[in-house]
Amino acid sequence: MELSLQIKQTQKLSPQIIQTMEILQMGSQELQEYVDELLLENPVLERKEQENNAGADELLRRMEWLVGDSRHHTRRSDTDSGVMAPVAVQPRTEGLYEYLRDQIEFKRMPAQLRRAVESVLTGLDANGYLEESVEELAQRCGQPKQTVERALVLIQSLEPAGVGARTLAECLELQLNRRGERGLALTIVRFHLEDVAKNRYHKIAQKTGATREAIQRACRLIRSLSPKPGAAFAPAEPPGTLLPDLMVWEEEGKFVVSVNDTPGPLLRVNSYYQRLLAESDDPQVREYLAAKMRQADWVVKGIEQRRTTLLKCGQSIAEVQEEFFRKGPGHLRPMTMSDLAAELGVHPSTVSRTVRDKYLQCSYGVFPLSDFFSRALSGPEGEEATAQQVKAAIYTLIQEEDKRHPLSDQKLCDLLAQQELVLARRTVAKYREAMGIAPAAGRREY
Repeated sequence: MELSLQIKQTQKLSPQIIQTMEILQMGSQELQEYVDELLLENPVLERKEQENNAGADELLRRMEWLVGDSRHHTRRSDTDSGVMAPVAVQPRTEGLYEYLRDQIEFKRMPAQLRRAVESVLTGLDANGYLEESVEELAQRCGQPKQTVERALVLIQSLEPAGVGARTLAECLELQLNRRGERGLALTIVRFHLEDVAKNRYHKIAQKTGATREAIQRACRLIRSLSPKPGAAFAPAEPPGTLLPDLMVWEEEGKFVVSVNDTPGPLLRVNSYYQRLLAESDDPQVREYLAAKMRQADWVVKGIEQRRTTLLKCGQSIAEVQEEFFRKGPGHLRPMTMSDLAAELGVHPSTVSRTVRDKYLQCSYGVFPLSDFFSRALSGPEGEEATAQQVKAAIYTLIQEEDKRHPLSDQKLCDLLAQQELVLARRTVAKYREAMGIAPAAGRREY
């Protein structure tokens, strides 16, 4: 075996660059937490007071105006159009567990039954369904199966109706029983839910002998029930506060972009430790302070670079998506991260890190920055259309269709082509499924 020496060139990222990239991709909340920990660890760093209080007050006023003018909606749900919608920050309400426990807190019951009730309560998921079997709960709480079954019956008698169910059918049945319903709707829930989901009323008529009108009335009643009785309650852990990273507002006919520095960390190096480093004769003190000074300098520069890059991205987005900021969701223009990177003269990965977990607030609400980027599709008169615009067009067509003869995916393709939106059938199907809309067979009403 021969030993030999070889010279190789390898490229490694310095700790400073790695730290800068990590800071760049942090959201506002994550950055605040990072800085709070750093302030405890590094005595050289300190928070910097706002030098321009008037500027800060003006920024705060702008934020309040945006919040007051925002149209708060939730993100796309199974029944929404799927068109870009702002993120809503919901206030925390009482959790399902606390709500149910309050209803039984003062009920008199044996200690064994109370332990079983507590076990059932902790076995409920966020939608109010029981995830564990009665046998598993009995083993977990050390009580007989019959006691757990009694506890489950007690839980199912509480509000909201349907809580404690183990299946969708049982959930709907509990709600119908609470309403005193003993007729056709109860039969359909027990034996024909799949046919209801696919609007196969003729099959239900064949199996039950009921008239089509009676079946339609029963199905309307079933659809008025809540399939997730616990969903209206807050999760066990409160959601984190959503802080917008960028704000966009109109001023004298032009859109102004600002980085949200009001809650953000403004840092500087403490002058006392700078003097101590210059005056100290202790080599250990000098070595320690020098290391902390370097770390502080990297962090301050990293935060400033994050701010500069974020502002440039926001200004480019405001320029390209001006129609969106004037007219609202549904008016996005095609825009890719590669296009923005080329315009700013940076690598696409830099734009990706900048956009990650960042939010923009405007008069229409708070939106993830990533929502402003979309692939171009062929549109009317040779113009480019975005996926959001195509989804909006599909949603409109389906809303206006004859429910007795719903539009197939191919028919949707043909109608979109008449609007000069040329897509493949599988693409239409993908967008339809992304919006939570059933295929034609599932939308048919008899």
